[in-house]
Amino acid sequence: MKISTKGRYALRMMMDLAEHQQDGFVALKDIAARQNISKKYLEQIVPILNKSNFLQANRGFQGGYRLVNAPREYTVGSILRLTEGNLTPVACLDFNPVGCERRDECITLPLWQGLNKVIADYLDNITLQDILDNYKARSIDNYSI
Repeated sequence: MKISTKGRYALRMMMDLAEHQQDGFVALKDIAARQNISKKYLEQIVPILNKSNFLQANRGFQGGYRLVNAPREYTVGSILRLTEGNLTPVACLDFNPVGCERRDECITLPLWQGLNKVIADYLDNITLQDILDNYKARSIDNYSI
């Protein structure tokens, strides 16, 4: 499984908004500058996040975007599924039940199902707040050295 640029940039955008939530609405150009991402690329990601009610938009002077919910309400898994589709490691797991004609005699199916569970459990149990807290803790540790 490989996470695309769109997925990585969506996560970085959401993290930037989480980090600057006290600033109110944040302009896309500011996010683009801080994250070193093209504003045009972010403009392609915004509708995906907006449609799923992850972002709130405000137009005009003082306009921009902010998170609809607190950072602890967004998991990495939910953000990546919006931008990547499903996160299954092999195509046969894309369907429920498994869409492979060999599913009943497939010796490797349990392996792929297990990997899929590990990936989902990991990404669904990390929130934007967890990432922020980890980053702040690392920054404090590096500062005190």
